[in-house]
Amino acid sequence: MKRRPKEHEEQEEHEGEHAQQLRAVEVGRVTRGESAVTQSKPVAATGEIQQREHRHQRHGDDGRDHQSDHDAHGCHEGNAIRGRELAACSSQSWEQVTGNTQDLPVHSRDMPGLDRLPLLPSYFQEPFTADETKVLERFFTNTTEPVFALVNLPEVVKGALFARYSRSPKSLRRLFLDEFYEASGVGISLISAGTAGAEEGVRLQRAEDLYERVFTQYGDDSVAQLGGVHLACEQASNVLTKVLEWGRIASYLEQSTRYMFYDQRLGDRYRYAVPPEVADSVLAAEFAATMDSLFGAYGDLTGRLTAYYRDLHPQTPGDSDFVYRATLRARVCDDLRGLLPAATVSNVGIYASGQAYEALLLRMRAHPLAEVRGYSDLMLAELNKVIPAFLKRVERPERGGVWSRYLASTAAAMQDIAAGHTQAAAERGQVTLIEWDPEAELKIAAAALYRYTDLPDDALLQWARDLDGAALDTVFRAYVGDRSNRRHKPGRAMERTGYRFDILCDYGIFRDLQRHRMLTTEWQRLGTSHGYLTPEAIVDIGGRAAWDEAMGAAAALHGRLTDELGPEVAQYAVPLAYRIRFFMQLDAREALHLLELRTGEGGHSGYRRVCQEMHRLIRDVAGHTRIADAMRFVDHNDYGLGRLGTERRAAAKRAAAGVVEPEE
Repeated sequence: MKRRPKEHEEQEEHEGEHAQQLRAVEVGRVTRGESAVTQSKPVAATGEIQQREHRHQRHGDDGRDHQSDHDAHGCHEGNAIRGRELAACSSQSWEQVTGNTQDLPVHSRDMPGLDRLPLLPSYFQEPFTADETKVLERFFTNTTEPVFALVNLPEVVKGALFARYSRSPKSLRRLFLDEFYEASGVGISLISAGTAGAEEGVRLQRAEDLYERVFTQYGDDSVAQLGGVHLACEQASNVLTKVLEWGRIASYLEQSTRYMFYDQRLGDRYRYAVPPEVADSVLAAEFAATMDSLFGAYGDLTGRLTAYYRDLHPQTPGDSDFVYRATLRARVCDDLRGLLPAATVSNVGIYASGQAYEALLLRMRAHPLAEVRGYSDLMLAELNKVIPAFLKRVERPERGGVWSRYLASTAAAMQDIAAGHTQAAAERGQVTLIEWDPEAELKIAAAALYRYTDLPDDALLQWARDLDGAALDTVFRAYVGDRSNRRHKPGRAMERTGYRFDILCDYGIFRDLQRHRMLTTEWQRLGTSHGYLTPEAIVDIGGRAAWDEAMGAAAALHGRLTDELGPEVAQYAVPLAYRIRFFMQLDAREALHLLELRTGEGGHSGYRRVCQEMHRLIRDVAGHTRIADAMRFVDHNDYGLGRLGTERRAAAKRAAAGVVEPEE
């Protein structure tokens, strides 16, 4: 290990008078009954404080990244901090680097000596020869620092490397050189040779062989979490997209219905899929005719609705044509999307690990719809071109086959049981709070204090039960803090309690809310029995009759498809304006995130209303006023052109960056 610079030793000696103060900080007095206990906690290790304060310096209170004073005082070259330069910066004190202590957090300025702490601990720099460095530079973003990224390697090789890494005392770069780069027959030196043509297959096979060898010795299922793929899934119906987006541990981006008009054809028909079951049935012609009529109604109403909103919200002098057109289009598309059937095709971008794709494909192969099963084959074929080793179990009858049959059989068994429960439910609002905890706020207060004491969880809960209202308010104010930005979120103590909502809203709104994954949601089969939503603007322009006619035709087709092909296939005919029932179960921290995000000014008015009601129920029905008040960025206002503010801010950013306004 490198010896610490002399100036550090002198600095530590100089700080001796403050050492005791830095090592312990009182974090609160916990009272239970008549006894009082003062809890003290050691201050974080020097490196932890240094890194925490450095992060604070780099991220301003408004949540935006700021160029650090570190960069402003010459500790960079271009946009990259070189290893030697970072080491030099690390050997300086905060005051030496910044030139002042005024930008330190208040609590830091109150702790004598903290302004003179170094920014980072001293790290060992592993030695590599010139030849080794040349090799490493091809596959790692740096060869000198303790943090680096892997580049130019197949995903399966990365997985194999990390599998071995977890059971080796070597650093990753040393392990790479010693055991992977020149491995006999399958080394990375061979895998990386050649970039195109027939050699691609050879490279992939060698990567597979390397992965298999390492996995057999050191791996387990978790290795498949370490390789990921960006996969584009296009022309998927709005039934299929919900299957694709089921998994929690993945990232999805779906084509929005508010940024494009759907009255243009894709090839020889409008943007809808004809499910294989329907294509081979006597209802194929009627299905196509009904879909065409829905898209035709969409096109007929587009111009009338655009003129309506243009008259209602004229363009202001300060808004560019692009900003105004984009805002109008979003508002018109939001109203018209209810005409789009579930058969409407969409594009979905997915980034997921091999393990997440395996779980997704196994579910899809057990699905009752032919489109879903067939699409799983398309996905598997493409994924096998990049991460085949992670997905070998999917097609093995004794592994993936058994797994998919298990999923299918349990679903069929539950469907048989559910067939006996057909009674109608009583009328209710679109959002109902089903479950909540009367002690929610007490439990959050106890959980908030947990990390700052040495007391067990149940003792802290009893302490919270003994608090009066004012004391509980104090805990919440301290824990929630002064949130100046919705991205400033309280910690995990808010996960100590949760809520379960039953929601009945149109399928378009469900599509938006279903994509939240840090919660539990389940939905029922899409049908027509719950009725449909008609936007007020459609009534105002005299389009109610055309809207009702389109909904009626779709409902009639849905009934015939149900009789002929079953209720699963019949879902394709149902427009997005029809209501679907689903539940959402989420903790208070996720509720804070979801409700603040989805009630924002630029959001769809439909899901804004749902989330506004969820917030009201937390406050008024559950009685959790402190939790509801913590959600200070929930917006209960109504907006005419909700996207206008968002588009204006985007235009301001383009102008500041010197970017010309797009033509469309």
